[in-house]
Amino acid sequence: MKNILVLVSLGLAVWFLAEIGLKDSLAADIPQTFTTNEGKTLKLVWSDEFDGVGLPNPQKWGYEYGFVRNRESQFYTREREKNVYQKNGVLTIESFKEHFEENGQTAEITSGSITTEGKAAWTYGRIEVSAKLPKGRGAWPAIWMLGTNIREIGWPKCGEIDIMEYVGFNPTQIHATVHAGDAGKHTHTSKGSFIRIPEVEDRFAVYAVEWTKDKMDFFVDDELYFTFKRGDRNIEPWPFDKPHYLILNTAIGGAWGGAKGIDEAIFPCRFEIDYVRVYQ
Repeated sequence: MKNILVLVSLGLAVWFLAEIGLKDSLAADIPQTFTTNEGKTLKLVWSDEFDGVGLPNPQKWGYEYGFVRNRESQFYTREREKNVYQKNGVLTIESFKEHFEENGQTAEITSGSITTEGKAAWTYGRIEVSAKLPKGRGAWPAIWMLGTNIREIGWPKCGEIDIMEYVGFNPTQIHATVHAGDAGKHTHTSKGSFIRIPEVEDRFAVYAVEWTKDKMDFFVDDELYFTFKRGDRNIEPWPFDKPHYLILNTAIGGAWGGAKGIDEAIFPCRFEIDYVRVYQ
């Protein structure tokens, strides 16, 4: 019996040390600092490597729910592992063509949208996401941010930072856009640009914004392709000196994503995220 207890104890000790070693190894693989395009060194302040199994960490992520915006076709589900799940170090947002009923609402397409609203938000820094994009006409994945005061002053006055938008009917074209309230006769103003990157549906690329008090620089795989400077638009109030939270989602159809219809062959439609990292 004593020999058995010794063997069990040794086994537990080896397992414990292996776990510590694995965690240390994973932590060592994550860059703790980042040097920006302008040579400033930032420190890692928040990240999710999606190393768990099942639903994403509820301390870091919440969900949008229902039919939310832009006349999109999908119903965003909440805490439904079929639509949002972690596996093998990757978070997948998966969209399905399926009949779905919940809380008196009916949908024929389900998808996921996760958000750090009420859990984490940032003013300035580098926000980067490694992701592989879904393919096909009708898919509209996005990596973006909204001002935390949206429920008080509304959109677009709260500010919106689109780090990455992609519409499946226009493959290889990656968009970044900044939205805000207009100080003139219009309520909304925006400025954006795009870059063509091959094979973004077949590999992971890093989408990032480097945000300071005077400007935002947007990158794909550290290639700078768009800069938005304070003064580029007549904005009032200026929202980009206040905290913004992060959203990761796949819309299906809608005002832009559905401009050329929805190809039902895209389902199931997968938006895969390897990690999210924030440096300040």
